[in-house]
Amino acid sequence: MNSGTRSLRGGVRVAVLALLWGSTFLWIELALRGLSPLQVTFVRCLLGALVLTVACYASGRRLPRGRTVWRHIAVAAFFCNALPFALFSLGQQTVDSGLAGVLNATTPLWSIALGLALGSERALRPVRLTGLLLGFAGTILILAPWQSAGATGWGALAILGAAASYAVAFTYMGRTLVRRGTPTISLSAAQLVAASGLTAVALPVGGLESIDPGPVVVVAALVLSVFCTAITFHLTYRIINDEGATNAAVVGYLLPVVSVLLGAVVLGEGLSARVVLGMAVVLVGVGMTRRKDPTNTATATAPARTSETQAQAEAEAQAEAQAQEAAQESHASHRAGTRIPRHEIHTRHGIGLPGRLRKL
Repeated sequence: MNSGTRSLRGGVRVAVLALLWGSTFLWIELALRGLSPLQVTFVRCLLGALVLTVACYASGRRLPRGRTVWRHIAVAAFFCNALPFALFSLGQQTVDSGLAGVLNATTPLWSIALGLALGSERALRPVRLTGLLLGFAGTILILAPWQSAGATGWGALAILGAAASYAVAFTYMGRTLVRRGTPTISLSAAQLVAASGLTAVALPVGGLESIDPGPVVVVAALVLSVFCTAITFHLTYRIINDEGATNAAVVGYLLPVVSVLLGAVVLGEGLSARVVLGMAVVLVGVGMTRRKDPTNTATATAPARTSETQAQAEAEAQAEAQAQEAAQESHASHRAGTRIPRHEIHTRHGIGLPGRLRKL
């Protein structure tokens, strides 16, 4: 595949992800007409997990094994799925879908603030520090705490909490799950399975109310679960894995625009000039925080050989993990008195198959 085709595919992925992710807030708004916030969260996690688990096994993969990896998955599922999904649903009881998408765009700002607090982010250059301050200033402009009719209140704070939770999740996932040899489809499926379990535990608290499953609510719940949760979540993993976090970050600029347009066109939501100005300030601030350090320019523009070498190393690590899993299965079959042909074990785990056939 040439670079032009690869770039086109990457651009299509980003555009689809922005459309799906940006429409999430619209479908939450519609689903809340017949479901409680916790019910919306549970349904999107459960159906999303079902879709990705079926896709995982249909592709010849399986869910990860081992207590250590599942502990990491459980933590990531709480901060990346269960908690923010619930906070978005709670917040949108009083906050319009368009404004929810705008507040969600503050996630990169929380990521930098978290990095500074943990020491993983070095001292910011003036332009990035200015962007950080500008982004939070835009958020305050949107909330307008000095006005009685401002967007302050528990709903807006809940959505800001969801955006901050995403920042915690992305940092944790980058350190413990991403690029560890586990296929992205297996990670995304397992994470939504864990999120379903976490949400189910909380159902007695606020998820047992009667429901009103009208046609709009059912369609909204299905679209939210299948497209805006399962497909979106897996696409995010794939973009980060295949094209890097920079391309994935582009979605953050498009998402609030999509959410605002859909809210205005479909739901008839209005936006004041103050909110529009605040959104522009937030996006400018986020863009300034994404500015690269000039000293790292050479690293960022290194030859493609570097990425190819990294991809090869990841493929070797994944193949080694599959080989170990196949050996364990073969040993278990001998102990059980049965014998699985070696070629069948290899085919089941993708060993010896071309990379294109192994990769989903």
